[in-house]
Amino acid sequence: MKEIKIGLIGAGFMAKAHSIAYAGMPMFFWPVPAIPYKKMIVDINEEIAKAACARFAFETYSTDWHDIINDPEIDVVDICTPNNAHAEIAIAAAKAGKHILCEKPLSLTAEEAKEMYQAAKKNNITTLVAFNYRRTPAVQLAKKYIEEGAIGEILDFRGTYLQDWSADPSSPLSWRFQKEICGSGALGDIGTHVVDMLRFLLGDFDKVMARCATYIQERPIQSGLVDSLGNEKGNAQSPKGKVDVDDQCCFMVECKNGSFGTIEATRNAWGRNNFITFEIHGTKGSLAFNYEHRDELQVCFADDPDDRRGFRSVYTGPNHPYGDALWPIPALGIGYTETKIVECYDFIKAITEETEASPNFRDGYAIELIAKAVLKSAQSQTWTTVDNIEE
Repeated sequence: MKEIKIGLIGAGFMAKAHSIAYAGMPMFFWPVPAIPYKKMIVDINEEIAKAACARFAFETYSTDWHDIINDPEIDVVDICTPNNAHAEIAIAAAKAGKHILCEKPLSLTAEEAKEMYQAAKKNNITTLVAFNYRRTPAVQLAKKYIEEGAIGEILDFRGTYLQDWSADPSSPLSWRFQKEICGSGALGDIGTHVVDMLRFLLGDFDKVMARCATYIQERPIQSGLVDSLGNEKGNAQSPKGKVDVDDQCCFMVECKNGSFGTIEATRNAWGRNNFITFEIHGTKGSLAFNYEHRDELQVCFADDPDDRRGFRSVYTGPNHPYGDALWPIPALGIGYTETKIVECYDFIKAITEETEASPNFRDGYAIELIAKAVLKSAQSQTWTTVDNIEE
């Protein structure tokens, strides 16, 4: 069976998730279009790179990402670095003729995203941006219902991504709070997941009206290289550094199809862990989803009898999207790992069949244009039109 050789750059949390997906994908989707082979992993810290090589079962490791680009055997460059390294690596990979899986958000800016998209397009590269939450079977089921017309014409929606891991001021100043490394804060880190999910379900955004805020102006400087996502704590004596990105972002959206809604993203919502939700209302019914209950899609159809109308749960399983490859009983349990496994399968399948993956770099560029409009609107306090993609 054909092998697809993987070079993975970055050895942190996302490297673990991607490595599990490469190992697990053939166990779920069999026969597979190709077997992912973990060829090389890279981290700038040699001790971390060496440990990741053994832990994640790669053939070899390096401290220089150029070694992956220059290795003629490697087919895929998997980018799991902080955001400021995405563009340089991806453009080099595209020029070397390698397919690219890149963690979200695609880049620091829309301008970088444009360069990445055009480089991949010019070199006929299969690309994927790792917005894995859209691959939750319940979200795919919502897409199916919408496309079938089951809830009629879409009227309005709301989406959230709420977390509390950085609500504590003693949480360290990781790269996620530094604009030169991350580009934007809650908007880029988690808000873009909701943007991708709703754009996938409802179509392109036309204009936005936004408000962003930074609640915690400085944080203890992080002591180590690994991003602890709030699990490390500073103290009153710890040296502090400036936070120059948003902690919270809330914006109204008008879609090109006429539907209207709101999106909120914050990492300062005490009591919320990974609270990704949407509710969509149509002329014939409504859909609601909460990722913390990711086996369920809440549905209500207008043609239900009056005495039985209301939200009910559809538990995803073998009869739903991706269900035949996952678990044999509805509600047996879909986790973060399964969404990454599905993502891996779709990407490898697109490579072998020479088709486009989704969301690809064009989609990632579109989302960066939306983020750009959101930040511009937050500054001007006016409705802001989302720029069109420059092909």
